[in-house]
Amino acid sequence: MKAVVCTRYGSPDVIQLRDVPQPVPKANEVLIKIHAATVTAGDCEIRRFNIPILFWILLRIILGITKPRRGIFGQEYAGEIEAVGNKVTRFKKGDTVFGPTTIRLGAYAQYLSIPESYPNLFMLEKMSYEMAATIPTGGINGLHFIKQSNIKAGERVLINGAGGSIGTYALQFAKSQGAAVTCVDSINKLPMLRELGADHVIDYAQGDFTRNGKTYDVIIDIIGKSSFSRSVKSLNPNGRYVLGNPTVTAMLRGFLTSLISDRKVISKFAGYHKEAFEFIRSQIEEGKLKPVIDKRFSLERVADAHRYVEAGLKAGNVVLIVDHRQ
Repeated sequence: MKAVVCTRYGSPDVIQLRDVPQPVPKANEVLIKIHAATVTAGDCEIRRFNIPILFWILLRIILGITKPRRGIFGQEYAGEIEAVGNKVTRFKKGDTVFGPTTIRLGAYAQYLSIPESYPNLFMLEKMSYEMAATIPTGGINGLHFIKQSNIKAGERVLINGAGGSIGTYALQFAKSQGAAVTCVDSINKLPMLRELGADHVIDYAQGDFTRNGKTYDVIIDIIGKSSFSRSVKSLNPNGRYVLGNPTVTAMLRGFLTSLISDRKVISKFAGYHKEAFEFIRSQIEEGKLKPVIDKRFSLERVADAHRYVEAGLKAGNVVLIVDHRQ
């Protein structure tokens, strides 16, 4: 089969399309014929091994000390069941599914074999493979951050880094809660954010939201590059500050801030819960939620996709279209 293989950590040049053996599912596994995957900022961080210190040692051991142990990257996919192991009971050949690969990775390929117990969900007729592939990272994290924020109708919410895969989902979920949402990102993404329902937009290159004197009930910092102290000061009384990409220092400061003030700092990571997947899927099916797809790349052009994402140009999601005709 065709797969994108990474033989060492480094720039996008270290990944290349190769012929590799097609996986054979074990007794408790399903073999998925992948039709769509995504390229996320997290994929680029893994390729460079630009990992927060909090997880650096653990992930270095899991992913590979001197080079990637699992050479095929990719964290989310959508496709159809090609074959099942003899102990599999939930799925059959032909079922359409989407889900995360978790730490196993492997979605940059024509086929992927994973345990039946992984959070694979049946797709419905109104959702394409491309749309489904964006849910495990952007959808799940976006929903998680909004739930952690405990947003009430009429509250003022700011999303920093709103133009990416997570932010575009978080914006829509926040609007569905009745919030007035301000989005911060690069100028090229602001029209798209307005179309999704943003009440106000800020070009981060032209203004720092922590210095403009405005305050919010909730600040969701997806990219984690804003001043911690000024962000807390930009909260209203009883405000919530959600750290989407926390450092160890920010988590410690957040704990102390929550302890000694009426502001709450939240740094809880999202989990893969069936109810969340089903809710997002139903919202897309009913037309209440729109997965944003910026560009589509073939497997042959994954390196180009990585360069595009790494440059910060991605508005919403970048999707890989997996061709099985070769």
